[in-house]
Amino acid sequence: MQLQSLCHRALLSSSSLYPSPNQPPHFIKFRTPHRKNLWYLKTLGIIDPQTKPNKLPLPDTVDHVVVTVDYLKSKGFSESDFPRLAFLCPKLFSIHYDPTDIAPVFDFLADELSASVQDSRRLVLRCPNILFSDVEYSLRPTLHYLRQLGVEGLNAPTNLNAHLLNTRVDKLRTKIRFLRRIGLSYDESSRVCARLPAIFGYSIEDNMLPKYEYLVREMERSLEELKGFPQYFAFSLEKKIAPRHLHLKHKNVRIPLNRMLLWSDHKFYAKWK
Repeated sequence: MQLQSLCHRALLSSSSLYPSPNQPPHFIKFRTPHRKNLWYLKTLGIIDPQTKPNKLPLPDTVDHVVVTVDYLKSKGFSESDFPRLAFLCPKLFSIHYDPTDIAPVFDFLADELSASVQDSRRLVLRCPNILFSDVEYSLRPTLHYLRQLGVEGLNAPTNLNAHLLNTRVDKLRTKIRFLRRIGLSYDESSRVCARLPAIFGYSIEDNMLPKYEYLVREMERSLEELKGFPQYFAFSLEKKIAPRHLHLKHKNVRIPLNRMLLWSDHKFYAKWK
């Protein structure tokens, strides 16, 4: 009887180590860590908590994503950053990308842009797609071009800087060409862009051209005024430029562009009732 009891316990122990044919072959190997990793990625917002079990990623994919998360944490990202990253750039947590793909971008931000760890983090949070830009053919040429124009402080973690750095040189040059087309020299165009880097994000057809035409045709102002106040392009034509111009025209008043646009509504309309 004692021998039978020992054999029976050995059989039970053996059955706990080796799954039955009805169990998935990875059951014992992945069960605990895989569930923990799934829960972890759900808390970070990388996996939708409402995802049905049969739609959840496979263990190898989950392990791969956890490696990416750990790498980003080593670059200063906190757990509260991941919902934004996952929402704006879900491909970052794909099986197709890993830290070896995005590491050169962090090196570029640190070494060539001279951004601190936290400034690099903030730049990426403002434009996560910058992680997929090629350093040699995109980021480095753009940085050099912007510096040649005189744009400074590009390592400051602003929305503008993040998106500027992720813009190819060819697209940046279109704004210079437009300014040249309306009569500015190359040096003047460069100074305008250095004073108003946001101009690189403006549409020529929907923003800059209509404002320029309104300036010279309706407002009858010169290009010299635009050179002195390129911030004109930053104001809304429909909400500020045209209403204030028409108000002053009705009052038979003409003032410099900066006074016309920089004053608050209260100060402007109180001054010229």
